[in-house]
Amino acid sequence: MPPRPTVVVTRRLPEAVERKLVDRFDARLNRDDAPLTAAQLADAVRTADALLPTVTDRVTADVLGAEPRRVRIVSNFGVGYNNIDVEAARRLGVVVTNTPDVLTDDTADIAVALMLMAARRLGEGERQVRAGEWTGWRPTHLLGTKLSGKTLGIIGLGRIGRAVARRAHHGFGMRVLYYDPPVPPAVAAEVGAEPADSLEAVLVESDVVSLHCPATPETRHLMNAERLRLMKRGALLVNTARGDVVDEAALATALADGVIAGAGLDVFEREPAVSDALRRMENVVLLPHLGSATVETRVAMGERALDNLIAFFDGREPRDRVA
Repeated sequence: MPPRPTVVVTRRLPEAVERKLVDRFDARLNRDDAPLTAAQLADAVRTADALLPTVTDRVTADVLGAEPRRVRIVSNFGVGYNNIDVEAARRLGVVVTNTPDVLTDDTADIAVALMLMAARRLGEGERQVRAGEWTGWRPTHLLGTKLSGKTLGIIGLGRIGRAVARRAHHGFGMRVLYYDPPVPPAVAAEVGAEPADSLEAVLVESDVVSLHCPATPETRHLMNAERLRLMKRGALLVNTARGDVVDEAALATALADGVIAGAGLDVFEREPAVSDALRRMENVVLLPHLGSATVETRVAMGERALDNLIAFFDGREPRDRVA
């Protein structure tokens, strides 16, 4: 019997997934759950047949170019794969896969949760209670703003964007605008969304702007100082996409100066680092990248990554190949 393919798994995965990996492969698990360094990732490229990284592992051209290279597939644990130099992988003949579809609802739920938390100042209220600073109910205490009937602007109407639109339109009666030219208006109409002529039009008209675009060179700092100034002064910005879609320094300034009223962030430019300016602010909700953090979804993501590995080593085309 030929030796089983060796797979380096960069972080702890749900136990059920790790058991299946060990049953099927020579799986090298990260028992300490500490992030791997670039040198350790390069060593995996040299000594393993496959790499199963997460979205926080930087699989760069230098990592992929480690010689003598043994790795043949990178099965990413996550729908996004901007952590991998896909062009370098193609050039080197390394297959790359991701885990789409399975985290749509959970991430959409987090986006709506961030809208509610920012609009109703829930983070501030919880901190007051925990600190023993709440002095009792009063009519003017922590007044927020309602979402029902307001306008939600969505940048990127893919699977997650559409799930958010459906929740906002049918759950809160919100008018939903979107900017994503490739999405046909008929598809958007199914979730209660209507197209805007431009990104800027969405920003000008919306009470809440929710980001659901991929991380690409074109979307880096898509929300910069200039675009933040187009938003309503009472508007909220929510980001569950990728951290570098927002210029965090510009956002901190906009929040401090009252250019916009608040924000809710689940992703950051330099995770896990979060700027001191944002951490000091009361009008921003900060979550530790919890978009897909349910037992059901993390297991499903792991099984999807595993299925891609099995297909590849069985000589079949992986279902979720992106390179």
